[in-house]
Amino acid sequence: MRIDSDRRIRDFAEKPTDPELIARFKLPQEWYAALGIVGDSELYLASMGIYVFNRDVIQKVLAGNEPDFGRDIIPHAIKEYKVYAYIFQGYWEDIGTIKTFFEANLDAASELPRFNFFDMTAPIFTRARFLPCSKVNGATLDHALISEGCIINRATLIHCVIGLRSIIEEGAVLRRVVLMGIDYYETEESKKICESKGIPKLGIGRNTRIEETIIDKNVRIGDNVVITPHGKPANFDHELYYIRDGIVVIPRGATIPHGTVI
Repeated sequence: MRIDSDRRIRDFAEKPTDPELIARFKLPQEWYAALGIVGDSELYLASMGIYVFNRDVIQKVLAGNEPDFGRDIIPHAIKEYKVYAYIFQGYWEDIGTIKTFFEANLDAASELPRFNFFDMTAPIFTRARFLPCSKVNGATLDHALISEGCIINRATLIHCVIGLRSIIEEGAVLRRVVLMGIDYYETEESKKICESKGIPKLGIGRNTRIEETIIDKNVRIGDNVVITPHGKPANFDHELYYIRDGIVVIPRGATIPHGTVI
């Protein structure tokens, strides 16, 4: 977007590719000091996708328009209304691809993440879930975020984000894994039925090795499974999994049988 000295948006283009058009959007360096920008590199203003409207205005701009803000709403609004930009210089990440989603989540588990969830001047409040505390039974954890209600049994987790109610069995090794968790606890009856049919329980089985992987919710991964993108195409489709940008994706509700090698 292009703004004037009052920060009013004067021009807006979604994902421009024309070099001449892009050059027109370059932020004037003489404005850097007033905007609190340090350095002299070429900069451009990009929409974060966060918008605040007066109620009557948004009703008017939505009427008769396609509901895509970047392509339709904002370009239309700046012609008829006073639309201003807030110049935000804190942490923000576009997670529009598998790779950026993966890396942004794993960064939260790093020692000094780019976004500080523990900043007491700007606390983060999550929705209360009333789950038990997570239980770790002799596991090795290195740079890992563990959500509520998990049970981790003598596994090794290195640079991982572990979602709600996740069950990880003994001997499992997870390296750079985003595990989305489980929506419910499996009953003992369900576990016995699955065991009789050779179906893995919900969670991660014994002696399973997983790396560079996003695992969606309610997944059953069996014992002695290997999941890794190494040696495979950067993008690939399979009935059990997908690979995008060199990252394995296990879809929601999938079952990976015992002994599977991916």
